[in-house]
Amino acid sequence: MDKLLIFAPSNKPTGLSAVAKAIISAMKFWRISGLVSLLTFFVVQRTPGTDIARTVVRPADTGEALVNPGMGWTLHFYSNFIENYGSKLELSDTLDDWPGLSTIFLRVPWSFLEPKEGEFNWSLLDTPAQRWIAKGKQIALCVSSTESWWRNATPKWVHDAGAKGIEFEFGAGAKSGGPLWEPDYLDPVFLQKLENFLNALAKRYDGNPNVAFITVGSFGMWGEGHTVCSSKLSEEKTLEVVKRHIDLYVKCFKHAQLCISDDVAGATKSGTNFPATDYALSKGVTLRDDSILVSQRHPWFHAEMAQNFWPRMPVILEHEHFAGVKARGKWNGETLLESVEAYHASYMSIHGWPRDVLNEWRDAITRLNRRLGYRLQLRELSWPSEIPLGEPFLVEATWANAGVAPCYNGGFWALMLKDDKGGIVSVNVAEDFDLRRLKPGLPGDSSAEKSSTRFVTSFASYSSGAHQPPTHPGTLGLFVFVGRLEGTLFIALPLADLASHRRYKVGQLGLTARK
Repeated sequence: MDKLLIFAPSNKPTGLSAVAKAIISAMKFWRISGLVSLLTFFVVQRTPGTDIARTVVRPADTGEALVNPGMGWTLHFYSNFIENYGSKLELSDTLDDWPGLSTIFLRVPWSFLEPKEGEFNWSLLDTPAQRWIAKGKQIALCVSSTESWWRNATPKWVHDAGAKGIEFEFGAGAKSGGPLWEPDYLDPVFLQKLENFLNALAKRYDGNPNVAFITVGSFGMWGEGHTVCSSKLSEEKTLEVVKRHIDLYVKCFKHAQLCISDDVAGATKSGTNFPATDYALSKGVTLRDDSILVSQRHPWFHAEMAQNFWPRMPVILEHEHFAGVKARGKWNGETLLESVEAYHASYMSIHGWPRDVLNEWRDAITRLNRRLGYRLQLRELSWPSEIPLGEPFLVEATWANAGVAPCYNGGFWALMLKDDKGGIVSVNVAEDFDLRRLKPGLPGDSSAEKSSTRFVTSFASYSSGAHQPPTHPGTLGLFVFVGRLEGTLFIALPLADLASHRRYKVGQLGLTARK
């Protein structure tokens, strides 16, 4: 096999072979497009025993942050308090400069959304949501029943309807006449009113493509599944409650990705398997850990637990309030990056005033973005430099996942050919290679897999039974992208885009007259 490394153009040769012609043509393309610097390697090869030249490119990872489905930074726009942490943003400010921001997290008490039975304040969610949805981002939801600062997190009308509960003082536990109220999470009146609310919530947001995930937040302080500061439920009672509430959410939300706090298993317990989280896993409910950097002694507690979840579903991390952990001198971007590695996390929170976090921690954010979630890398792409119209041609692609988590929803790589006016000539999907199969690896050490696929461009003969869109001989731009089976793109790659809208131009292909 001939292999020629192309670094700069040379004088025009005479007696050009097909390989040499391909080299000259390719170099003109790369010089005009200005993409030479984006390739670590560019070669033209000749198939053994033939004069068929093949173009091979090995694109470099641009290092940029990617906004993709099922991963990214989540801004706590409402973090129980309406004021935290989106209230300082101008109405037009959607944090477009925050690299990798994909999701807006809206966590509010139930009473804020249903102040009167059957009367809903959906505008509280939809107003901020639409600011980011218009920019192609998603939202995530959590509705709590107990708060440390608000007596009626569960609406008062639920209590008035006969739902049982306790009065308590935060930290001290049950106290008659205490300033706060916590429902009995198994009380039938409470559960029926909650189910009615969840059905109304699901009607709007279940299966909604703009919703990334929904937290099972109806149990425990702040929706985090613990009662150590309130009713102090036993492990047995906690497990009974957890199972009941998971079942209720699964019943109401048949399509959304649900998640539940690791604290339902015990906030500081170490280990892999616990009845509460094992039950969640069995029901397709993933894990969120709300305790990163909370403890003075341990930066986190449940990375071992996450090992059961991340191979199947995205793991969600929430760090301590930025101002609090910084005041304690415990803010450490390197440790946060280590938590992403340990949990194989797909989501990380922005749990503080976003501008403060970004300005303080920009370098760590940049490095974390190269590992958070999945990062699909095209390591090599090879195709014939010229093909006759109607003839099948072999394309070989080598892919790797440089992130810490799988691409859970999957995707298929595809080629698009365009003419010199930008018109789409052909779309070809490698439907036998789902990128979900790519395994995440260690930093700088992700394994690659090769995919070989035969495509055809233009009409074949009618008698062959293979019919393709008609086209004409000429030189076409060749683009690669990742999308659905029918060729709709939806995953960003760390390649130079040059305004091609996630279809990445990697070279050109010559179409010659039909043989």
